[in-house]
Formats: sequence, structure tokens, C-alpha cells
Amino acid sequence: MADVAQIKSAFEKLKLFGRKVGMTHIFTDDGLFVPVTLLEVGPCFVTQVKTKEKDGYDAVQLGYGAIKEKRLKKPQIGHFKKAGVTPLRILREVKLRKQDLGLKTGDVLTVSLFEGVKTVDVAGISKGRGFAGRIKRWGFARGPATHGSQNERRSGAIGASALPGRVWPGKKMAGHMGAQRVMVKNLKVIELIPEENLLVVKGAVPGPNGGLVEIAQGRK
Repeated sequence: MADVAQIKSAFEKLKLFGRKVGMTHIFTDDGLFVPVTLLEVGPCFVTQVKTKEKDGYDAVQLGYGAIKEKRLKKPQIGHFKKAGVTPLRILREVKLRKQDLGLKTGDVLTVSLFEGVKTVDVAGISKGRGFAGRIKRWGFARGPATHGSQNERRSGAIGASALPGRVWPGKKMAGHMGAQRVMVKNLKVIELIPEENLLVVKGAVPGPNGGLVEIAQGRK
């Protein structure tokens, strides 16, 4: 298997998968209170290596999260057996810059790949808030509360006068809030704990505790 430096240089954007453990806080040497989030990163297993010659593009398929074999279909079980890994719950692809890096099916990628990384981008599915009005969902101001007003929290006009006589697509209205993919960029890495597969980052991360997250190398 290629060394860590070679693997990092091969990825277009170094990315692994894991779960959000939860939030806590630490105190710096200066006595500052810093809110942090604990992320369990990997281990991620290489379940397939795709090449430009065979598949039309260079990528590696990563699997994360153990699952019982009885919960999978036969083609899925065969896919994991061919790769020589245990059944996994999550499968995602990550693009590569080049193919000759020595990665092969069955290899394991851990949080150690983020050694020396200063910032990370973390993406997850935000918490679902159900149906919400425009004030809660979009931060709109409410109407007057006096003089007989009946539109304290109602929306105003949504049309465009006589022409074009319809509601424009993308109009901010009431609807399902949350449960969308959200990315927070350039979160500062506070600590790396390889023996426990933990990455400690400053600030909050989208999604509930235990939710799936994508952790990618930041640009700063």
C-alpha cells in the first residue's frame, strides 16, 4: 500500500466518512472557552478502485459502518466478498488525481490521513424541522400586530403583478424545513486521536448525534 503522503496527493480532495459523536468544550492554555465537536472518522475500507481505462474516470469507492449480512441483498454481499471486506452500510466514491498510487481493494483508510491538516470541511444532513412558515424558515419580518392587522405572520403578495401572472420558481415560501445536505467549511482542527478514530474540530457540525458526515480537507 502507498504511504500516507502519496495517498493525500492522489485525492482531488482528501475525503473520508464517519459520524458525529457530539459536542463538548475545552479550555485553551489562555483560559478561553472553545466549543468543539467530536467526529468519529473511519475506518473506511476501499471496496472498489475505478480506472479511466475501464470505467471512464479515476475514483475509489469507500465503505463505512458495519452492517449485518442478513440486511443486504446477494449482489451487495458478493461485492463485499470480492473486495475482501466485511459488509458495510455506506458506500461512496471519491475522485482521484491519478491512478498509480498503489491503493487496492481491501485497504483501510483511517483518521491518520488528516495528520497535519489544519482545517476541514464537514458536510451532513441537517436536522428536519417539519413544516415551517416563512418567518422561521427564511427569517422574514412579521407584519404589524396592531390596528386590526390580520397578517402578523402571514406572507405578503407572492405574484409579479399582471405579468407574467405566475409565481416565480424558487420563491421563498412556507414548506419543509431542514433535512438537507449542509456543509460547514474550514473548521479548525483542534486535536487528532488516532487510537480512537476521533477528530476534534472547533464549532458545530450539521446533523444529529450519530449522523453520517463527510470530512474533507479544507482549503486554508
